[in-house]
Amino acid sequence: MPPHRPDAAKVRAALDAQLTTLDEPPYDGPGGTAELLGACVTVVLRAYERKVRPEREITRFAVRHLLDLLATAAPGRTVEVRVPPYAAVQCVAGPRHTRGTPPNVVETDAPTWLALATGRLAWAEAMSEGRISASGGRADLSEYLPVR
Repeated sequence: MPPHRPDAAKVRAALDAQLTTLDEPPYDGPGGTAELLGACVTVVLRAYERKVRPEREITRFAVRHLLDLLATAAPGRTVEVRVPPYAAVQCVAGPRHTRGTPPNVVETDAPTWLALATGRLAWAEAMSEGRISASGGRADLSEYLPVR
């Protein structure tokens, strides 16, 4: 399944709205969708570091972008990675899941997913701290992280 490509104007609006809440100037970098999505990841991480809850829309863009990068790096339909309420993807080559609950599921929250996907948190550490729920023999994503 190809990665989700949101409208660049909507991404830019969400990015600028979050920057405003952080008392920062509007985004002035490259305007391509990929660059805007990368900036969303950076800004959401900065909000979490400042103990500010990021806006829902920019968090959705950041989470979805990193999930799409994972699905591109590990194509397949063996593992379902869920970051509720923002997004979910299927990835990793192997036996294909077709109906019902997949046998290999990874679920976590947005701050943990962003930290894992960007290399700020190791898979083993997140597992030992109980920040990830992972079931199934193929649910270990450590070889695919970080994604960027």
